[in-house]
Amino acid sequence: MSHTPGPRTRSGSFLGEVKDAVTPRATLLVLGVIALQLLFIASYVGALHHPKPTDVPFGVAAPGAAAGQTAGQLERLPGSPLDPRTVADEADAREQIMNREIDGALIVNPEGTQDTLLVASGGGTALATSLERLVGQVEQSEGRTVRTVDVAPASPHDFNGLSSFYLVVGWCVGGYLCASILAISTGARPSNPRRAAIRLIAMALVAIVGGLGGAVIIGPILGALPGGVLDLWGLGALITFAVGAATLALQGVFGIVGIGLAILLVVIAGNPSAGGAFPLPLLPPFWKAIGPALPPGAGTWAARSIAYFKGNDTTAALLVLWAWAVLGSAITMLAAVLPRRGRREAEPPPATTG
Repeated sequence: MSHTPGPRTRSGSFLGEVKDAVTPRATLLVLGVIALQLLFIASYVGALHHPKPTDVPFGVAAPGAAAGQTAGQLERLPGSPLDPRTVADEADAREQIMNREIDGALIVNPEGTQDTLLVASGGGTALATSLERLVGQVEQSEGRTVRTVDVAPASPHDFNGLSSFYLVVGWCVGGYLCASILAISTGARPSNPRRAAIRLIAMALVAIVGGLGGAVIIGPILGALPGGVLDLWGLGALITFAVGAATLALQGVFGIVGIGLAILLVVIAGNPSAGGAFPLPLLPPFWKAIGPALPPGAGTWAARSIAYFKGNDTTAALLVLWAWAVLGSAITMLAAVLPRRGRREAEPPPATTG
């Protein structure tokens, strides 16, 4: 007499479903999410919990030997907050600030006790405030006073100079979200170069539309940033495409895990090091070093230059963004070609007939 197994108990069915759901791949993905979560906390808190100026490029204009003496005094401040260098006069200091060669300057008045501090809040209100406080303390210790002149003031609708940063963050989000949606809907790795090219073209169209939308919202609609709409449009399209192409490349090489790697580079490492909440001279050395090489940092620098510094000193930032765009596109196409060739090589040769 054969024995027919009875129905599985409720607890047994539940445990079976759990066992089926918790696969090694799912376990690794969950562990990856936990790692990203902890890295997010460590990166943001590590970069932003204790901002302090370090080696801020700073000009000093004074007659004769007084310039060198003042610069030496500022250079010997505890913690090396300033990197002072002498400038010819106030006009030279203003020009260097607008060219983003220095972040501020002290103009010493030899005929009185009140000096002039030049700052540029358009490059970051937190940095301008730090320079004002630091130089004020030095001047007070010398029995002198200082008046502050903002050479490139931030827009009154740009609180703490954050609008350019959040604009760039929005463009970056559009880039990696669009690439992620393409992966979720049609597979992380494109099956052939034609499909990879279609993804890149779709990414370019999204970048053009998103770049224009962001420039119009931040400028004519909200009035948060000055600067030309066309310049910001071009920058936004480049940022969005660069991040999207990089995400597509990571997905092509690593599969669905590439989305997590894109978040690691752009969100976890890129945003706190971008110089948005606190400009680069206020960040710890690690974040200060990596920020300019990542899309959020390069984009924020370029956006502020367009808005407040007449577009000066954007070449290096634009080259960084173009490098991400070009390398991302090339790797995306290459990743679509190599697996295909591998599959062809693995296929057995066709049988021959006698």
